[in-house]
Amino acid sequence: MTPSTRPLSPHLQVYRLPLTGIVSITHRITGMFLSLGLVLFVWILVSMSAGNANYLAIQKLLPQWPAQLILWCFLYSLFFHLCHGVRHLIWDAGSGFDRDAMNRNIFIELALSILLTLAALFFYLTGA
Repeated sequence: MTPSTRPLSPHLQVYRLPLTGIVSITHRITGMFLSLGLVLFVWILVSMSAGNANYLAIQKLLPQWPAQLILWCFLYSLFFHLCHGVRHLIWDAGSGFDRDAMNRNIFIELALSILLTLAALFFYLTGA
């Protein structure tokens, strides 16, 4: 038997992941961020309920930019996960399976999640 010179499977250099695959992977990653963010949120609540000193420490920590970045990334993950879930509900209804509709819905999903995050940022900054 002579050895074959063909590759055994498509390599990452030649295989291009479809847009729906990229968004699906992103959905799973944001789900992990939401889980970690929920643990962080519970830790903050427990720390705040542990006493006045811990409450003041959390009050000093949360306004700093790294904590704000983590909180806003958590919020974007929440909105992205929500919009992606709505797209799955549309699929469950039996529509949106052709390639053009899938790509259009992906861009709507991304734009809507960004707009919802920016709206939350606007309400946060204006104090409304």
